[in-house]
Amino acid sequence: MSQTAPGAYLAAELILEIGYLFQDGRVDPRKKSNAPLIAMKPNTTAFNIALAGCLLFCTTRKAEQLLDIMPRICVKADANLLIVMAHIYERNGRREELKKLQRHIDEACNLTDIQFRQFYNCLLTCHLKFGDLDSASNMVLEMLRKAKDARNSLAVATLVLETARNDNRAFTARISGPKLSQNEPEGSHKDRLIEHQIISYDEFSRDRNFVKIGNEAKEVLLSLLAKLQTQVELITTEHGILQPTEKIYVKLVKAFLEAGKLKDLARFLIKAEKEDSPVSNDDSALVHVIKSCISLGWLDQAHDLLDEMRFAGVRTGSSVYASLLKAYCKANRLQEVTSLLRDAQKAGIQLDSSCYDTLIQSQVLRQDTQGALDLFKEMKEAKIPRGGNPEFEQLVEGCAGNAEAGLMAKLLREIREGQKLDSGVHDWNNVIHFFCKKRLMADAEKALAKMRSLGHTPNAQTFHSMVTGYAAIGGKYIEVTELWGEMKSLASSAPMKFDQELLDSLLYTFVRGGFFVRANEVVDMMEKGNMFIDKYKYRTLYLKYHKTLYKGKTPKFQTESQLKKREAALSFKKWIGLC
Repeated sequence: MSQTAPGAYLAAELILEIGYLFQDGRVDPRKKSNAPLIAMKPNTTAFNIALAGCLLFCTTRKAEQLLDIMPRICVKADANLLIVMAHIYERNGRREELKKLQRHIDEACNLTDIQFRQFYNCLLTCHLKFGDLDSASNMVLEMLRKAKDARNSLAVATLVLETARNDNRAFTARISGPKLSQNEPEGSHKDRLIEHQIISYDEFSRDRNFVKIGNEAKEVLLSLLAKLQTQVELITTEHGILQPTEKIYVKLVKAFLEAGKLKDLARFLIKAEKEDSPVSNDDSALVHVIKSCISLGWLDQAHDLLDEMRFAGVRTGSSVYASLLKAYCKANRLQEVTSLLRDAQKAGIQLDSSCYDTLIQSQVLRQDTQGALDLFKEMKEAKIPRGGNPEFEQLVEGCAGNAEAGLMAKLLREIREGQKLDSGVHDWNNVIHFFCKKRLMADAEKALAKMRSLGHTPNAQTFHSMVTGYAAIGGKYIEVTELWGEMKSLASSAPMKFDQELLDSLLYTFVRGGFFVRANEVVDMMEKGNMFIDKYKYRTLYLKYHKTLYKGKTPKFQTESQLKKREAALSFKKWIGLC
């Protein structure tokens, strides 16, 4: 069920519905008459499957509801559940919960390096979401430092290598199964194997101890967890040691540049170069970042980074100065050209002939013949050979043609294609979620108003917290209707995305309160988006609260508003199959 989007949502709903029967010790396990009911209680494996399905199909707020009910029905967490929880907290922006979970992760003795990698990938992603660049960069530097210590200590490195091999061998044996063919996509064999192993109803009836269905559930869980592992991009492992990937460098550099923290960026990259394997001055990460800024036309940022590099005592080749000089000449920024030439002389950098050619052409275009002649004499006196340095131009052309050119090409793609994150939205979402969870809706409303006044646009997660908060205290249907109107106006003017969880919570609230005009609007939107709707749930809800609504004859006299409400209710009743 959890291997499809509708099935994953329905599985989460089913576990929530069954879980409510057991919460707060309602069912006494000591009574023999409760034995069949106790057998239905969701265990850790069932929760793992439902949560992993929610993660794969992006219904993570429903997954968080499952996490909330777990302690109330006394379900204990295992190693897999800890990692799944980390993924959920990261997707929903619950950074404080992730920090609390870190202590349990560090103390757990049965986690593999793959699971450690997933957790720290989630924590690093969450730091980036919140714009906490200090914490993110410190995490990367700590990884590099530990990796360096491990490389320098042969005994420790050997021990870690053997441990990692054993863990990987054991975990791979559990999830890989028979060898896949070269043309077969990863995970397809496992999915097909599970389909063949589905037991019949007769076999299920004879299996009184649920052994076969338990084994099938474990196979499904391992298949889902294997798919989750492929989503880890920021961290890798080498001999069991966590290592940052190029992707995290790209994301961090982009975030530093967007925040205007050039000094912090330079300091971070210089420290990273010292901790990591040293490379040539012209091939360092900082040089690639400077060249990327030049390619994007961010000349001031490139110059500032070059200054920070010089102040830190890090030498670089002439290619960076040459590229920036040519860009300044092209932009006709002569004052900056003079400043850059002065900096190059202080750093002891000898510019090549192509730079002098560019400078001479610039002087000629400005009709400064004497300046051009002076530059030509200076070039001859310095005995600079003709030729130039075409390496950077080739690199930029390669990037422009979407060719692979290492860190620089990835950074250019990330900046051009990526969207700027509003970290303030995540902070306010956490505040609003806290108040809604505690049913302090007056405080939640004040927080939402403050969020708007600061220029942050509420998103689907914000509205979902508000709607579920109003639904929890009951009777706040007018407030939910006002929120629905705001959502529709936002969707028409801004790229707000209505997801299944938000619309489902709205639909539940409107049906519960008898607001069928609004309920039909939500149904239309969900059907247009091809979203799954559990009609059985809404049929049950309608029969519970509105069973006798509009059952009699149509009144002879009724206002237009009354007629509209009646038609909407009958239309909804027909949609759920009750007439």
